[in-house]
Amino acid sequence: MKYIVLFLLFVNVFISNSLLANSFSITKQTPSNDFKINTNTEHLCKVAKSTVKYLSRGKDYDPAVIHTQKLSQYGIENDDITRTLKSLCNFAKADEKNNTQKLTDIQFLKQHYDFYRISSDTSHAKTLSDKKLLLKKLTNDKVLMTKYYVHLAKGSDKKTQSHAYPLYAIPYDESALSIEEAEQQKNTLTRFKYGKQSILNGVLDFHKLAEPLVYLTREDLESALLQGTIVVELNDKQRVYNVHRNNGIAYDRTIKPFKQNRYWYFKQVNGILGYGKDANYKIEVLPEVTFAGDIYQLGLGALIFAQFDFKNHSEYRMAIMADTGGAFENNLYQLDYLAGSYPGIKAYYDANRHMPYYIDAWFMVLKGDTK
Repeated sequence: MKYIVLFLLFVNVFISNSLLANSFSITKQTPSNDFKINTNTEHLCKVAKSTVKYLSRGKDYDPAVIHTQKLSQYGIENDDITRTLKSLCNFAKADEKNNTQKLTDIQFLKQHYDFYRISSDTSHAKTLSDKKLLLKKLTNDKVLMTKYYVHLAKGSDKKTQSHAYPLYAIPYDESALSIEEAEQQKNTLTRFKYGKQSILNGVLDFHKLAEPLVYLTREDLESALLQGTIVVELNDKQRVYNVHRNNGIAYDRTIKPFKQNRYWYFKQVNGILGYGKDANYKIEVLPEVTFAGDIYQLGLGALIFAQFDFKNHSEYRMAIMADTGGAFENNLYQLDYLAGSYPGIKAYYDANRHMPYYIDAWFMVLKGDTK
């Protein structure tokens, strides 16, 4: 019996250690000097500024993301995130003033920043890997990198045979409510009553519950819902629409996008916007310096340093985790790279087919003795 007990204890320890080895973790480790850094530091600074502005609203405003829940275990706190983001603009300004390129000099970065290598939560990824080859091939030392883009579309002011699907503003019954007020009344509000399939079947139109902002094709509507932003050409002008509030139904990664019941209502805006719990206070983002990720577990605003391995060369890039999406809830194995603006999925694929599916990734944190 003693040997059986010892054997079972050994098995339990082995299984626990195996699961731990395949779960999310970070390790202090600097990247090599082998590759050049390819990042538009001016754009990086702009996203950093907008992210700091959102973070400055404080934990009480948005406790869901203004924290460093997982990262605090490794000594990374909210102040470290803010200091790091502010430093990007300070160094970028110094480069501009002195005609230098220190912010893209790996030796300079190693002098001023600590690097924490990311190990993906492959144990969780494997549970979702049925018929998903990218997840099956994911290893613990890599991060799965998907890409998203700002969709360019043609729209119509009226419903037509080709453009039959409206992009809706938030329903009339909460148009004057703050998001906090709406949450208190969610049991009675239109937004929380209907899933996407009911909305597509016309329930909002039939009862005149919300204003159609613009009419799109079904494919363009799905792209808007998936990407969160859409640029619509209408009467020789462009309008930008960004997600405003959703219907409270979680994104289901086990079913296809067209069959989802999660639905977003939109608002016309002046530029490309990333995360923000309400449309009035969203982060302005830019392509190639923005990642979407699980900011609910990792916190908003982490600076990511990533190694992109292309067919003929490798390079480093920096981007800020300033966005998220339904697919990133409980997801510590994936980052979504804002790749650019394209008129459709084919144009997007053609422009990004050379991009890697897996990256080496680090969190970059300004050292405590750096000002």
